Amino acid sequence: MLTAAAPAILPSTPQIEGANFLNLLIVDDDRAIREACREVAQSLGFNTLVADSAEQAYRILDTQGIDAVLLDLKLSGAGGLQALHQIKNHRPEAVVVVVTGYGTVQSAVQAMKNGAYDYFTKPFSIDELRLLLDRVANHLKLKTENRTLREKIKSKQGFGGIVGRAPEMERLYRIIAKAAHSTHPVLILGESGTGKELVARSIHFSGPFHDKPFVPVDCGSLVPTLIESELFGYVKGAFTGAVHSKDGLLAIAEGGTVFLDEIGELPVDLQAKLLRAIQEKEIRPVGSTKRIQINIRILAATNGELEEAVSKGTFRRDLYFRLNVLTLRIPPLRERRQDIPLLAAHFLERAARDSGQERVLSDEALKAMLAYDWPGNVRELDNCLERACALTTALTINVRDLPTTIYSVRIEDESGLGGAQAKIVPMSELEKQTILNTIVQVNGDKLLAARMLGIGKTTLYRKLKEYASQP
Repeated sequence: MLTAAAPAILPSTPQIEGANFLNLLIVDDDRAIREACREVAQSLGFNTLVADSAEQAYRILDTQGIDAVLLDLKLSGAGGLQALHQIKNHRPEAVVVVVTGYGTVQSAVQAMKNGAYDYFTKPFSIDELRLLLDRVANHLKLKTENRTLREKIKSKQGFGGIVGRAPEMERLYRIIAKAAHSTHPVLILGESGTGKELVARSIHFSGPFHDKPFVPVDCGSLVPTLIESELFGYVKGAFTGAVHSKDGLLAIAEGGTVFLDEIGELPVDLQAKLLRAIQEKEIRPVGSTKRIQINIRILAATNGELEEAVSKGTFRRDLYFRLNVLTLRIPPLRERRQDIPLLAAHFLERAARDSGQERVLSDEALKAMLAYDWPGNVRELDNCLERACALTTALTINVRDLPTTIYSVRIEDESGLGGAQAKIVPMSELEKQTILNTIVQVNGDKLLAARMLGIGKTTLYRKLKEYASQP
């Protein structure tokens, strides 16, 4: 254990990958503890600075780019919680780990609420300190990768917020750019969840009529008996309950764009009326004898094969050709897997804005997501990460935080059995993963982790020491 009277004696230790690019500030008024922590950190590759008071720490923060701070909560002079507040003001992005004795764990909990990443209790062993610094280095590495992805998203986002840099998406962007400055109808093809409405909005808002209305219509969700009145409008007295006249969606979009989603669900009799409206640029509201001139652009989308529907007689051939002047096909997510990290970073950034908690994906979680086929496409990926953020309290999303369908694919992929048989995992490995995952979920609180696991704290410390010595 490291105490005030126990200097560190360090055996040869491999450095943490990437740690030599990280600046660690150790703030402790106990010289022995301060120097011992510095020796351990330097042996792992950290660039290490030390301060014996809060005031000295502030001066260092003013002149140095600090990535992480080990902060003693029992500093003489300025209290540790006050120092934490000042440090987070100086360097809000810095990862702060507070160090405290067993008798002041309540203060450490308060520090966590005030922005500390983790807390550490005295006395602690060299192995425990190494585990902590390894976790800090990995957390900072993931944050840096996440930040890099976000910058890529901001600088290379495509049209209208569409995220993706795969070659298939680059081709899609070029077609969108051409379609945006055209007035021809566009047929957008893609599986459910690929973002057909987002593409339609991109076409509209990237074009010359971006200040005009954009009106989306989900043809599959409208009640068949109401579709005509919704699209074309009606006059007072046209049917029971029509106590006043109402403009249809095609009239409301005057000068702008109407997006007809799931156009294949439109009844055949209304397909003829829509074709007439597109060709003649006029509509006749239900119950009216007068025609109204309209000036709109039609964008249509479907997740089915319209050509097959035409051959079966469920979709009019003439309307198909009228809509199919320009065609866009959105690739499913499984055909552009390289965009999954970009999309994940985009959704996690949005979740961070809503919750105030910035989360990152572990390497294993990302590998599992890359191996999954995403039948629900981008929408499923969005829902997956939203669920993970809602269910986990940790700042790192691990593979077990993902839906079981995604996690099981990862296990099958590793086994090489293609789903015929789950991978056989040794009990010792399952025990290790359970312990490490529990510690992550309780934000490093080893006493709480031991209680949750039903083992003694001595057993937990022994297990962690064993894991630290494993290659």
